[in-house]
Amino acid sequence: MNQSLFVTKRNGRQERINLDKIHRVINWAAEGLHNVSVSQVELRSHIQFYDGIKTADIHETIIKAAADLISCDAPDYQYLAARLAIFHLRKKAWGQFEPPALADHVTRMVAMGKYDKHLLEDYQTEEFQQMDRFIDHWRDMRFSYAAVKQLEGKYLVQNRVSGEIYESAQFLYVLVAACLFSGYPRATRMDYVERFYHAISLFKISLPTPIMAGVRTPTRQFSSCVLIECDDSLDSINATAGAIVKYVSQRAGIGINAGRIRAMGSLIRNGEAFHTGCVPFYKHFQTAVKSCSQGGVRGGAATLFYPLWHLEVENLLVLKNNRGVEGNRVRHMDYGVQINKLMYQRLVKGAEITLFSPSDAPGLYDAFFADQEEFSRLYLLYEQDSTIRQLRVKAVELFSLMMQERASTGRIYIQNVDHCNTHSPFNPRIAPVRQSNLCLEIALPTRPLHDINDEKGEIALCTLSAFNLGTLENLEELDELATLAVRALDALLDYQHYPITAAKRGALGRRTLGIGVINYAYYLAKNGVRYSDGSANNLTHRTFEAMQYYLLKASNTLAREQGACEWFDQTTYAQGILPIDTYKKDLDTLCDEPLHYDWETLRKNIVSFGLRNSTLSALMPSETSSQISNSTNGIEPPRGYISIKASKDGILRQVVPEYERLRESYELLWDMPNNDGYLQLAGLMQKFVDQAISANTNYDPLRFVAGKIPMKQLLKDLLTAWKWGIKTLYYHNTRDGADDIQGDMQTDHQADDCAGGACKI
Repeated sequence: MNQSLFVTKRNGRQERINLDKIHRVINWAAEGLHNVSVSQVELRSHIQFYDGIKTADIHETIIKAAADLISCDAPDYQYLAARLAIFHLRKKAWGQFEPPALADHVTRMVAMGKYDKHLLEDYQTEEFQQMDRFIDHWRDMRFSYAAVKQLEGKYLVQNRVSGEIYESAQFLYVLVAACLFSGYPRATRMDYVERFYHAISLFKISLPTPIMAGVRTPTRQFSSCVLIECDDSLDSINATAGAIVKYVSQRAGIGINAGRIRAMGSLIRNGEAFHTGCVPFYKHFQTAVKSCSQGGVRGGAATLFYPLWHLEVENLLVLKNNRGVEGNRVRHMDYGVQINKLMYQRLVKGAEITLFSPSDAPGLYDAFFADQEEFSRLYLLYEQDSTIRQLRVKAVELFSLMMQERASTGRIYIQNVDHCNTHSPFNPRIAPVRQSNLCLEIALPTRPLHDINDEKGEIALCTLSAFNLGTLENLEELDELATLAVRALDALLDYQHYPITAAKRGALGRRTLGIGVINYAYYLAKNGVRYSDGSANNLTHRTFEAMQYYLLKASNTLAREQGACEWFDQTTYAQGILPIDTYKKDLDTLCDEPLHYDWETLRKNIVSFGLRNSTLSALMPSETSSQISNSTNGIEPPRGYISIKASKDGILRQVVPEYERLRESYELLWDMPNNDGYLQLAGLMQKFVDQAISANTNYDPLRFVAGKIPMKQLLKDLLTAWKWGIKTLYYHNTRDGADDIQGDMQTDHQADDCAGGACKI
């Protein structure tokens, strides 16, 4: 090659090409890694040098070459590629590898309008210098390549039009900590900032997309999940659509409860007109959801909820179906079908389900959530009343239609509304849970809006994070992590802005949090237990008992300092009722693990001092945030040892943690014989989790005769989930052959983070 060629530096200056410099950078990135070859990266680069070539283009080509070499045999290429990418990002951000002083960086970013000006108002230069002393920028080298690309694509503050990057991951982490604890007394807050920084930068606590992307910027809406309930009126429908637009534009995933809307043909104004039914209004909500791109971080997404006994249900169940015309389909939202014990009983007994319009059956819709006995009484009463418009359908036919659509689209979700209210932190007669969220892990009270400024309505918000189970050496570590997570997220509730009054009332009245887990599959592998054979049951019981106990303890301690949440009296906790009192007792047949913590003292303390937060736990999908910490997704088994995720930068490969040591210990999704073991584990988690779980069902057609999954199997799994007390079911995944083509690689066909969307964290 002609050594007299010149390259164009990032600052526009030209200098003679120096191949040794390129070689040194790759050598630096490879230091300490196993089974990686610098020469292989250089050979695979195939760089076509020409006079004036940009050094940035050379760097990007080398990064891609290293990323293409990631495999099960050489997983450390994911770190080599990541280090090169970090080097590249720092050069883009600052023109050099070494970060600037934090105070200088913040001053510059505030002046540019990229950071919230309160940082300079709340913190003094010496405090930024103190942060500089405990920031460890070398922690950037712990990221995998997929993590760096997620950071670059979604989280780092940038100009999304020009592609300019302005910060590094460690600045992101420390400034999130600084913002969240800025309201703490000056004498104690730096201690919390430092402890929280270490917990998140060492991947012990995982944060959701809205917090990672938004905290430290002028945007101050960070709730991952927004639950909006609609009443049966035009004013409420329009207010709901307006609220959807406001929250979609601020990175939130939306849950819409539209179950009250009356059925087609219902009378309006005493018969002056006939109602057009649900579908036109669902289309109205869909337009609102898709109106905003969420600033390039994620697209708008929503799940809409309705009861199985709605008079229009047979039409509603097929709204995502590819057959039909646009006029009778609303395909760009997902749907949550609400069921209770009476519906399941009709299925098991081979009986019929009677469909009603909520507007024709007074009190039935409210009782469906607030009082199961009253619902049964009214339902039987209205079935006998021939003056009430109704339609009878064989239960097995209705359930089969639902499960057929769930199987074909993957996105007809299930909410067991009885479990959501009988095993709940809320008193259902005062604050019933009438819906879930985008990803089916939130279960919170709502009240319909009647106008956008309605002060009697309640939009439920939930702020998420997760514990990385893979980092735990013992369960007692959850004590400190729970303290940090609860305090940080609770502080966020006061730090953020609320564009709608109904959301502010609910958020500050209930102060709901949803803290979950990531890296569960690695946690099981590390402990030598499996999903499918019951060996993980006792470990799971111990782990989730510890998690909920320490979360409640942290919230109780915070309540002693700052007071219980304003609406604490609407919780069952206020009555001294804990999750260990209301769980589905069938679970006792699965696990003989005793309780290990002092629940009775905790019960007394909660009754005496209250809780700062009405809810504390929820198990979310956490797809993107799992990638950031090189963890397995939420509670899910991996499809393969390497996951593959498509991004705007191409294919991202990520190898499961400790693949070389633990390969034989991982249980892959399609190696599991059925859903039984997974559903048992989800039930044991649900015993302690006070909200809900984004639990999935998975089917390999090759395990069934003629490659067809029997309806009997789908219905059996649905009933099994209800038997174990599971509140919600999220995706239905069907093995589609892509896994076989990819060998041991995982192809993810699912949506982006529900906060992912938005609730994914």
